[in-house]
Amino acid sequence: MEVIPYKAEHMDRLDFQEAQQYLTVYLDTALRKSLEGDFSFTVMDGDEVLCCAGLVEQWENRGLVWAYISETIGPGRFTVMHRHMMRLLDSMPFDRIEASVDVGFEKGHRWVRALGFTLEAPLMRRYRPDGGDSTLYARVR
Repeated sequence: MEVIPYKAEHMDRLDFQEAQQYLTVYLDTALRKSLEGDFSFTVMDGDEVLCCAGLVEQWENRGLVWAYISETIGPGRFTVMHRHMMRLLDSMPFDRIEASVDVGFEKGHRWVRALGFTLEAPLMRRYRPDGGDSTLYARVR
């Protein structure tokens, strides 16, 4: 397994986990391209894309985490992604980093808590692009 810089075309090969499949219609070429940057990465296992993730700067001292994960990542390979995300978050210059999670996606809630995020808003109504509800977490220094 290897971690490489994220490129928009990596998402074309990602087998999105069931909880994120609804998002694929919103991830057009321009949005996928806009996620490329110094703080974005892809986890590969051979030719298989396991995860595209990273952080985008919202404004000075505030970043937003994003992650799209493969249905086939499994626990062992998930650990590689988790460790890389922890290193990335710990190295960021931002005083505030936010993550949103679909309200009913318990695995997502467990992961952001394991990354050191704390709950700030348990219900952000109609936050998702499809009108669904999300929860807001933050890591604040």
